[in-house]
Amino acid sequence: QVQQVESGGGLVQAGGSLRLSCAASGRRFDVMGWFRQAPGAEREFVSGIKWIGGSTSYGDSVKGRFTISRDYAKNTAYLQMNSLKPEDTALYYCAARPGILSRSTDEYNYWGQGTQVTVSS
Repeated sequence: QVQQVESGGGLVQAGGSLRLSCAASGRRFDVMGWFRQAPGAEREFVSGIKWIGGSTSYGDSVKGRFTISRDYAKNTAYLQMNSLKPEDTALYYCAARPGILSRSTDEYNYWGQGTQVTVSS
């Protein structure tokens, strides 16, 4: 059974940092992605990484502030979030897919339950 379990969310002041973790169990897919969804908004791509090779991709709104990484031995991906802004407030999900590193929500097969990130001004 494939599972993604997110952790690390919380409440932080603007300008602060958080690190999210996504522990994957079961089959490991080629790509791990992070997405977020704010109330009333569509789910959007935040970042993604390929397990093999480590190539990465970032959404425009988080470039230069967020860093994705993975620990292959622990089957865990991380999202280091710095210089957080109130507009980063959302439910953050990790998801997995085979194949290429995609930014499309529809192309990810396995999703976690999400972890809430709230940034106060």
